[in-house]
This record gives sequence, structure tokens and C-alpha cells, in this order.
Amino acid sequence: MDRSNAGGAAADGAAAGGAAAGGAADPIVDPVAFMFPGQGSQRVGMWKELGGQGTTGRRRLAEAEDRLGLALGPVMDHGPIGELTQTQLAQPCLLLVDVVCAERLLGRGLQPAVYFGHSLGEYAALVLAGALRFADAIELVRTRGLLMARAAEEIPGGMAAVLGMDRQGLELLLAEVCGDALVEIANINAPRQVVISGATGAVALAVDAVNASRRGRAVPLAVSAPFHSSLMAPVAEAFRVHLGAVEIRAPHRTFIDNVTGSVEQDPERIGAKLVEQICRPVLWEQGVRTAHAQEGVCTFVECGPGRVLTGLARRIVPDATRLGAGDLLR
Repeated sequence: MDRSNAGGAAADGAAAGGAAAGGAADPIVDPVAFMFPGQGSQRVGMWKELGGQGTTGRRRLAEAEDRLGLALGPVMDHGPIGELTQTQLAQPCLLLVDVVCAERLLGRGLQPAVYFGHSLGEYAALVLAGALRFADAIELVRTRGLLMARAAEEIPGGMAAVLGMDRQGLELLLAEVCGDALVEIANINAPRQVVISGATGAVALAVDAVNASRRGRAVPLAVSAPFHSSLMAPVAEAFRVHLGAVEIRAPHRTFIDNVTGSVEQDPERIGAKLVEQICRPVLWEQGVRTAHAQEGVCTFVECGPGRVLTGLARRIVPDATRLGAGDLLR
């Protein structure tokens, strides 16, 4: 993953170890949730596989390329992967694929009751829920990606996945070992699957401490900035200015946000949370639990490339049906 990836899997799809899908052959049981993956799920060929067929895909691609003045199709279909993983390009490409993938599923008769996404994936969820116009969303995520890429150059830091430790135990260990050095919880993805983020030295110290404790395993992630930590506050404030020029409407379906992992329907609060999300943890596990326990979701469908989110759902709600888009669009 190259340096300019500005967060890659950690910032927007960080789910180390959560790749296996479950329930691919299971029947679809209502209510259904559409889940949208974020950065780190991108791969060469994803457009041809999930989005490029049909008039909807061609129309959305033309709309995105015209709005951004970028040729997205060739890099999605042919790479190189080093270019596709650059944050400022990966984010609009993934939004495009996520949205068109979901629209194709809607065209086949699926009627989800709940929409939510992992970090970048929130923007696709809001488009499908009717809260954001696609043209505005594609421009927002391009700007978000550029700001995050700049942060990778200006804000030294890193991230690491921590597997096998509960959040409370990890927080106690971080407080004991790192002291005043800034390292924070960045993603709570699933039981005993957390991502930490912070200053470079503090993250390295935390990785060593986790591994020495033998209570978990810590793996540094190939990112060059402390995404989803308080160190990203200047990026969040810069993004707030751009977001303020965009209309956000009340979603017409249930939307679950990353900042609280709860249902959010108020347009003003949705905008505030999109800003906060940049410098606060992604509470993905809580969001999945809200969809299942509060909204009664029985089937989780991952709308986008890869199976990261279906793998996480398997660990969070093992009794639910979990499907990847590829299972349904064959």
C-alpha cells in the first residue's frame, strides 16, 4: 500500500482479519440492511464486476467523471493498483461502485430497511437513503480524500490493528504503557477486533506492549497518518467548510451513523457527525448491533467490493444471514 493511500484499510475499511463471508447460500430474510465498505476494499476490476453493466452504471460513471474532471473507469478496470489506492482517487471510485452496486440490487427487488457504511461507506449509505445527492457526495469524498492525503504528509502518525483484546483491557494497557503519548481507539469493528491510531512513537510502543502482554496480537497498518484520532481535528475543521455548502436531507430509510453507532435521521446532526467521524472512532460493532437488535435486521448485504463487512457481521451477529453483492449479482 503506497504512502499516499492516506488511511487505506485502517481509515475506512480497517477490519484486519474480518474477510470471510458467511451465509452466502442462505435465503434473504426481511428486514434487510445494506452495508457499504470503505477505503481498503478497492481492487482492480471492481467496476466491471459490480458496477459497469447496464445503463445505470454508465450514467453514474459519466456523472462522476464529469463532476470531478477525472477518468475513473480506466483505473478501476485496469489499475495500476498503486494509483487506485491513492486516497484522493480511491474514495470517489469506491463511492461510485458502492452506489451503483446497491442500485443494481434495488433493481432486482431488494428493499432494505436500513442503510449504513464504514467511514467512507457512510456517504454511499446517505446517497441511497436519499439524504445526499450523488453529485454532491462524489465531490465531497474527492475533497475528503485530498484533505486526508495532505494529512498523511503533514501529521505524522500511524495505526495498528489489535486482535484478541477487549476494548477495556486495551484502554487500560494503553494508559499504563503510553502515558501522555497520544494513542487512541480508532475503530471498534467487532468483538476483540479494534484499531488504534496516534503519534508514530506511541503506536509503536502500544504494538510492542500488546504483543508482549500475550493477551492479544497487534499488527501495524500500512498508513502514514493517525486517522480517526483527535490528531485529525484540523482536517475535520477544513472539511466542515466544504460540507457546509452541501444540502443534507432527512433520510427516507433508517440510517445508522459511525460516531454513535445509533440511528440518526436529523440532517443537521448527520452533517455534524460526518465531520466528527474524521477525528473520532468508527463504532462499527455498535452499528451492526443497533441494526440487528433495535431495527430487527435479519439479513446484512455488503454493497461493494470484498467481504470485510460480512466477515465482521458474522462475528457480531452470527445468527443473521450475511451476503456479499457478488453472491446476488451473478
